[in-house]
This record gives sequence, C-alpha cells and structure tokens, in this order.
Amino acid sequence: MEIQVRGIKTYAATGGKEFDNSLETVLFVHGSGLDHRSWALQTRWFAYNGFSVLAPDLPGHSLSGGEPLESIEEMGAWLADFIDAAGVQKAHVVGHSQGFLNALELARQAPEKVKTLTGIGTAGTIPVNPALIEAALKSAGQAAEMLLEWGFGHRSHLGMSAVPGMQPIAIGRQIMSQNPLAADLQACANYSNGEDVASKLDIPSHLILAGQDRLTPLKAGEALAEILRASYVVIEGYGHMLPIEAPKQVLHQLRESIASFKA
Repeated sequence: MEIQVRGIKTYAATGGKEFDNSLETVLFVHGSGLDHRSWALQTRWFAYNGFSVLAPDLPGHSLSGGEPLESIEEMGAWLADFIDAAGVQKAHVVGHSQGFLNALELARQAPEKVKTLTGIGTAGTIPVNPALIEAALKSAGQAAEMLLEWGFGHRSHLGMSAVPGMQPIAIGRQIMSQNPLAADLQACANYSNGEDVASKLDIPSHLILAGQDRLTPLKAGEALAEILRASYVVIEGYGHMLPIEAPKQVLHQLRESIASFKA
C-alpha cells in the first residue's frame, strides 16, 4: 500500500492482504540497501494468520519517495511518524541488521509505540569498513558485491536456496544496486549509541542470530542480548542475510517469539 509520511509517498508491503489497523501489527524494518522484499515469506504468513503487517521501504529506497535519511536517529524518528500515518498505536517491531538499530531508536524516542522488539542478524554497533563506504559512493552495485560476499553463509555461496529457482545472493544484489547503500552504511558507521539505548529499554525483546554471521558476529549479538535482557536463538549454518537466506527458519523463530510475547 502507499501512504503519505511527512507529505511524501511511502510504500509498505502488507503481506498480500488489505491492512487493518484494528489487528495487532507487526512492523518489519529492512537492513542497509534493502527493501520490503527482504520479508516476503514472513509478512505473508503473519498477514494470513491474524495480524496486520507493514514492511515499508525507507525514504529513497525502491518504491518510496524522498531522500535517504542520514542517521539512525532520523530513521527512528521517521518510523514513529510512519506508525502514526498508518493509524497504528503500538506494533511488534522486527528489524534486520541496521533495521534493528532503527528499531532501537524508535523505542528510545517513542517507547509507547513499541509492543515488542525482535532483532535479526544484528548488534549494538555495526562498524563499517571505510573502503566499503567509499566503494558504495562510487557504485552501489560494486559495494553490494563486496557486502554480499561477506553477508551470506557457505551454503548460499554453493548455490543452495530456500526457494527453488531463486538465488538469494542475486536477489540481494538486484535490490542493493538500486538503493542508497552508501547513505545507509554511513549511518551505521556513525551510530554508536545502540548499547546505551538497549540498556535503558524496558520492552520485551528477542534476537535471532546467525552462526556464520561475518558482518555482525555472533559474539556481538550475544552481547546485545545480555544488555537488552533479551532471549535469543542462533540459527546455525547461515550468515548475516537471514531473512532472505533462511526465510523459513526466521519465520519459525518469529512465530515462536511473538506468540510467547502474547502469552
């Protein structure tokens, strides 16, 4: 669906069903250079099982207008405005990588809008090699190649895919090459408040981490779980790009965690 946020057209996937803000809402926040397609399987399941779903493209990404936001703090504030524009009071917020940093900032700035937090393939800080940012400024496609080389686990590099006939690395490359990857990476590199923000939150939280994550290493994710006082699980055999690399496993964990939050 399309809605106006700050007077600018914003696209949000709804899982294939008409959005109904009277239902419990799950808000999915994509990672650097990505978009709503990261969440294709997960959004569809929740939309057809009693929830309403919103998976927006952040400003300047894919089907959303506007300029890309320059900081994680700005992205958190934008998410608060997006939730208001959708007519939602509180949401279960799920973020992948940078998307979870955005979710942390949303929770810091507008905790009343966040029912629960789930982070996937993430950490309290996400350092970025300056050479990668420099490459992204020259060519998003070139930087995407570098990022995806490190972002996927061994199985994906052998050509294995959870969806027959579709290659997740190729999907990631296609999306990232058309999006403001440099702006997102710079925002991640500049953000150092995640652990401090996490330590002050009192929101039920859960992390889904990857055993082969080379971008937000497992130890960093486990450290964030301790700071958040969050439960966590580790999906072995996969890398950083969990939502599109291991979509079924991620969906299973999301179903379990959000059901436990509701109990």
